[in-house]
Amino acid sequence: MQATAIVSETGDLTLSGITAPVPWWSFTKTVLSIASLRLVENGLLSLDQPLGNARFNLRQLLRHESGLPDYGYVSEYHSDVAAGKAPWPIERLLGTVDADRLWYEPGAGWAYSNIGYLKVAQLIEQASGLTLKVALEQLVFGPSNLATARLALVSADLDNVQMGNIQNYHPGWVFHGLVVGTVADAARLLQALMAGKLLKSATLAEMLQGRPLPEHSAVHSDPAYGLGLMLRANNSLDYPLGHMGEGPGSRIAVLARGGRVAAVWTTLPSTVDAEAHAIHLLS
Repeated sequence: MQATAIVSETGDLTLSGITAPVPWWSFTKTVLSIASLRLVENGLLSLDQPLGNARFNLRQLLRHESGLPDYGYVSEYHSDVAAGKAPWPIERLLGTVDADRLWYEPGAGWAYSNIGYLKVAQLIEQASGLTLKVALEQLVFGPSNLATARLALVSADLDNVQMGNIQNYHPGWVFHGLVVGTVADAARLLQALMAGKLLKSATLAEMLQGRPLPEHSAVHSDPAYGLGLMLRANNSLDYPLGHMGEGPGSRIAVLARGGRVAAVWTTLPSTVDAEAHAIHLLS
């Protein structure tokens, strides 16, 4: 099962496959980054000021440079998700990964961290004085004119969402929050961002400043990570940039290049690589 959306430079939309909402998985990180950067523009957050007693700052959280650990390696987490159990309390999650012990000095290394983006979600709530659901609606979804994008909080929020081959999934297992929406709205969001409709040009330029990564591959010969965006270390605008996401049952890729955006969602397992197909659509 697959869904594809292509948005042209002029905003024309081409769709194929299912049209139901799907989980955006880690494309949610791009949503959280946009929301936090809008709060920076409003003077409610700072990119570079240390956060309370923590040694890291918001820029390092958004770029996975904070030193915070991740829970992706915890086997008990995956087994409890597969068993359909209720999400852990935050205190248990942080204790399980020993979140107070950083893997490295902030800024001195890089490691993908969902815990880091949990901190971002908490900062958005604290700075805005709103729940994360309402903050994302006001800071991101509303300004982007997205009709279907929303934060899923409980299992019932997934009733009309195409989840692939997984059943009884609780969105709370994505501790930084799980946004759901159509692939069309995912593509529209990234296009609105890259067209300068959500952030000031200077803020968008900060978002595109990526940390080069060592994990080169045939698809990623020059990888980097910006503020909530996967991109290329050199000439990032000449190569598809955006974010991928994967969770139980499905994968999504939302990428932009030269004013065009392609969003591809597939169930898992699949013979179609969502990322490779999105890149192909933009070539």
